[in-house]
Amino acid sequence: MSLFDKKPRWYAAGLAFECVGCGGCCSGPEEGYVWVSDEEVEAIAQTLGLASAQMRRRYVRRVGRRQSLVERRDNHDCIFLKPDGQGGKTCAIYDVRPVQCRTWPFWPMNLANPSAWAKAGQRCQGINRGRPFTLDEIENLRDATKV
Repeated sequence: MSLFDKKPRWYAAGLAFECVGCGGCCSGPEEGYVWVSDEEVEAIAQTLGLASAQMRRRYVRRVGRRQSLVERRDNHDCIFLKPDGQGGKTCAIYDVRPVQCRTWPFWPMNLANPSAWAKAGQRCQGINRGRPFTLDEIENLRDATKV
């Protein structure tokens, strides 16, 4: 990369993040999409003890040429975000959650500028907490298609 290719990223010194299991990234009120690949659907189905076709009928919707997990109609929470019995919420498929979930909060929209990162932090208690991720780690997660 030459000096003229890119200016340094605003997060070049790294960003701190630690998932605290608050469910803020998985909750409404806005409608959203949790994009899933065929491989991820298979892994989730296996974890739930369902046939792939049954998993797709219950928990996947088509959005154009892509597929997304469904949301609860009453609050737009991810269908797999469940009460944890202690007043919080937990992911019922955490070990096989889609790459989109695994890479939160290092999404391009959250990394656009410091204000976008701060806005994401209003939903997510783990932003600016925990260990710092390096620039390389952040950009690998930002660009991940498989984890």
